[in-house]
Amino acid sequence: MRVVVMGCGRVGASLSDSLSRIGHDVAVIDRDSTAFHRLSPEFPGERVLGMGFDREVLLRAGIEDAGAFAAVSSGDNSNIISARVARETFGVERVVARIYDAKRAAVYERLGIPTVATVPWTTDRLLNVLTRETETTKWRDPSGNVGVAELPLHEDWVGRRVTDLEAATAGRVAFLIRFGSGLLPDPKTVIQAGDQVYIAAVAGHIAEALAISALPPSEDSEAR
Repeated sequence: MRVVVMGCGRVGASLSDSLSRIGHDVAVIDRDSTAFHRLSPEFPGERVLGMGFDREVLLRAGIEDAGAFAAVSSGDNSNIISARVARETFGVERVVARIYDAKRAAVYERLGIPTVATVPWTTDRLLNVLTRETETTKWRDPSGNVGVAELPLHEDWVGRRVTDLEAATAGRVAFLIRFGSGLLPDPKTVIQAGDQVYIAAVAGHIAEALAISALPPSEDSEAR
């Protein structure tokens, strides 16, 4: 999916990197060229210099082909204007805006534009809004920093060790449910058909882990 991200601060850069790692085609917009330094050196997407609510800038970012748009700059006004342009002018299906003012956020939610507050799990929530239909995290610690979620495993993970899955997702397999019973895995545990696998991961990486586990193991994980 083509995704346009407006704002390359810490959240925007993290979101852009995560979306790219799970296979999406990403363009990130920022008015400050030095902001792009926050992106990973391996980021394969486009860097577009300009204002995110400017029609010409959005066109250069490929908004006409985008299936999702995220406005995550440091300004509420810029975020909501660009989100409305993406939704109302270009008809982007999935649009989300980062809003600092909680009262404003409630208003824009009523306009049909999902908003995300500045909380520790911002990147996770953004990824879920853009790429998934429902919230999939089953548990979070009180600080919101660690979550547990059930992985939607691709069938090709069957026969692989849980350590391969952990290496690919940057998480920890917390437990399995096998034949209706809970199981605490060890490094030698092999995933079997029908296993329900639950992973623990830090905020900002849970949605990425879910997406990676739904794909076949990569060549890198097969080499381990």
